[in-house]
Amino acid sequence: MGKSLIQEQAVEKNGWITEKIFTDIITISQMTPGPLAVNTATFVGLTAGGISGAAAATIGCVLCGIVIALAVYQFFQTHQTSAYVLEVLNGLKSASSGLILSAAVLMIRLVLYGSTESELDVSAVNWIAMFIFAVMLFVLCKWKLSPAVVILISGAAGFACYR
Repeated sequence: MGKSLIQEQAVEKNGWITEKIFTDIITISQMTPGPLAVNTATFVGLTAGGISGAAAATIGCVLCGIVIALAVYQFFQTHQTSAYVLEVLNGLKSASSGLILSAAVLMIRLVLYGSTESELDVSAVNWIAMFIFAVMLFVLCKWKLSPAVVILISGAAGFACYR
């Protein structure tokens, strides 16, 4: 299963945080404004190195993106009419969809089984989490509620079910 660079470095390689804490950070990052990678890097940096760690992680995460974005912008300005470049972009759309799906499957396994390494055993599924997920997915699709409202309802349901 695909893992993020932040997860690989912070959880597996350096052991700064546990997989459970990383999942909690992802959840908090989803609720706070800003890009997920920046929020996650900031929280991991804060956990591992305090304020200076948070600042270093945030700058490191943002600076790379800025440099890459400027280089890509310059490239596309130069080659905006190239048929080859347009075909490469079509391929990149497929690859990015696969990466997003991989991350979603990883998160679902972590929530339902408590780990990404466990076998897919139906008896090990957290059925309360599955029920909350199914109800919130239905509510989101049926009434097009704001994701913030869905998160608040899910949090309240989780609090009620798990306390």
